Amino acid sequence: MPEQLWITEILNHWFAGPVTSLLYSLGIHPTYPQAPITNAFAVELLVFLLLVVVFLLVRSSLSVDKPGALQHIFEGAHGFVEHQTHEVIGHGGERYAPFLMALGLFILVNNLIGLIPGFEAPTASPVVPLGCAVVAWVYYQAQGFRHAGPKYLLHFFGPVWWLGWLMLPIELISHLARMMSLTIRLYANMFAGDMVTLVFFSLVPVGVPILFLVLHIGVSFLQTYIFVLLTTVYLAGAVAEEH
Repeated sequence: MPEQLWITEILNHWFAGPVTSLLYSLGIHPTYPQAPITNAFAVELLVFLLLVVVFLLVRSSLSVDKPGALQHIFEGAHGFVEHQTHEVIGHGGERYAPFLMALGLFILVNNLIGLIPGFEAPTASPVVPLGCAVVAWVYYQAQGFRHAGPKYLLHFFGPVWWLGWLMLPIELISHLARMMSLTIRLYANMFAGDMVTLVFFSLVPVGVPILFLVLHIGVSFLQTYIFVLLTTVYLAGAVAEEH
């Protein structure tokens, strides 16, 4: 039985039976049927619910005349993402800012929540970064089809038609490799950050680990920015106009 966080124990206590039955119906055999919910899933579910509550609070308190501190924070973050999409994608890129903003907030909170005692960073588990990468991959492919229709498939054949037979497998491998790249980059950095912080807390419990906590926070923000930036670049390629 793996070590469970308090929130994982609660979820497994109440939902282990239904979750195990669902997994078996899908042909998935959990290693621990009595505890099929992992720490990563439990914490990322909590992050999702917290973000929904925060979004509802911001939405209910929106004001033009007297915006609150929370509204200023979210408007500033959204403005930053919107400006970046305009710079990378060009005219019309602002329409993708809401998705990128939500994706970035989800990843950032999952990165930072591991600093709170009693929690682990879900992004330090490969499944969560992979899920985010798959969502980003599906989203930019869908936007490519939405923008260009069936002509979007021509992107995979390159600019010269008679080299299409060569470019197609190269492009397919390149696009699939993007998921692996996004996953490994986020997972490796967050896992390494968690391990370094844990080691120094166990060796020197006072003073020095604070420096690594600050470093961990910086890495969390940086990896979130890189993930969102790369997704924006992939979006730009998917919706680019051929000239």
